[in-house]
Amino acid sequence: MDVMTPPSGLILLTHNWGSVILPFTEQPKAKIMNIRPFNDIHPQLGNHVFIDDSAVVTGKVILGDDASVWPCVSIRGDLMPIKIGDRSNIQDGSVLHTTHASEYCANGFALTIGDDVTIGHNVTLHGCTIQDQSLIGMNAVVLDGAIVEKNVLVAAGSVVGPGKVLESGYLWLGNPIRKARPLTEKEIRFFLYSAHHYVKLKNQHQGHN
Repeated sequence: MDVMTPPSGLILLTHNWGSVILPFTEQPKAKIMNIRPFNDIHPQLGNHVFIDDSAVVTGKVILGDDASVWPCVSIRGDLMPIKIGDRSNIQDGSVLHTTHASEYCANGFALTIGDDVTIGHNVTLHGCTIQDQSLIGMNAVVLDGAIVEKNVLVAAGSVVGPGKVLESGYLWLGNPIRKARPLTEKEIRFFLYSAHHYVKLKNQHQGHN
């Protein structure tokens, strides 16, 4: 049996014994919400924020002005708050989450990202703090209670363990993470360049330059 849909909105069924025309009702497409409330708490978005349609932002999340969230990112504020500063970018495939308060973790761990921060592809950030003008390299992991100070470069693939503090002005790398060397002035300037580049890029994706 063949099924065809005539332009009139009727459905035509054909078989070897003949044909029959029946009314055809198109089912509405389900709307996929990628910016979602949790327990009636909605994400708060600053001015000119870009969130790709394939990213998911849920619950207690605050995104600063000109922040950008790229394809397949998950930012799940269903436990503790997640705050992302102005002009910071969260690149493709990254996962951001927190740890709730319990008898095993008295105060829990929120997640805070400062201004002008670049989070590279496939980074995992969990209950940590990333201060202003830092860059977290691709596939890096930063865990509960860790603090990445201002002007820090975390190398790709590195693991920053719980409670670790990364001193400002250095390249850190490895698993476990270790201080490698001081950053050059050019490397430090690149942090702002990267953040501003992603502001321009998200503006292009939004259709305004």
